[in-house]
Order: sequence, then structure tokens, then C-alpha cells
Amino acid sequence: MKIVAITSCATGIAHTYMAAEALERAGKAAGHEMWVETQGAGGYKPLGADIVSAADAIIFANDVGIRDKERFDGCKIVQSTPKEAIKNAKGLIEQAEQLVSGS
Repeated sequence: MKIVAITSCATGIAHTYMAAEALERAGKAAGHEMWVETQGAGGYKPLGADIVSAADAIIFANDVGIRDKERFDGCKIVQSTPKEAIKNAKGLIEQAEQLVSGS
């Protein structure tokens, strides 16, 4: 499965990157292709449209609005927070799997 995660926290520093790392590790450990876009205080570099369109599921782990959110219209989305992603990244990956499989 291909999963994209977008992480952002109120300050855009620590939790943004901690959530990104946790999701990336959990996704790869589950055998998925994983891309993570961090949206922090210092800005962000959007993932390519080809990556977003190829994703089976998107995980939003955010405390603040997602920038350019319209890029994800029509995608299967798991909504969470950076705190939850840090504590339970495996559970969020499992939610994405369930969303895609329809179970």
C-alpha cells in the first residue's frame, strides 16, 4: 500500500517532526511505501502531485490547518493529531489499512 502523511503542529517544530518520524517508521515496518510531508514554522515542500495521486490513503496528523488541502480532495483520509501519531503511529497505519480495505 502507498501512504502519504502530512504532519503539522501549532509551533511547527518538535511534534511535527516527531510525528513524521513515527509514522514513517510504522508505515515501513508494516511493509508500506510511505511519504511524509512536514508543514512547519519554517515552511514546507509539498509532495509531488504524482505521489499524492498514487497514494491509497492519506494520514493527516495536524493541530493546525493543512496547507493546500485541496490537493487531497477525493482521497481516503485518516484524521488525527501529532500527539496521537507519536503515541500510536501503528494504530493510524492500521486505520489507513482498514479504510482502504473497506473493513
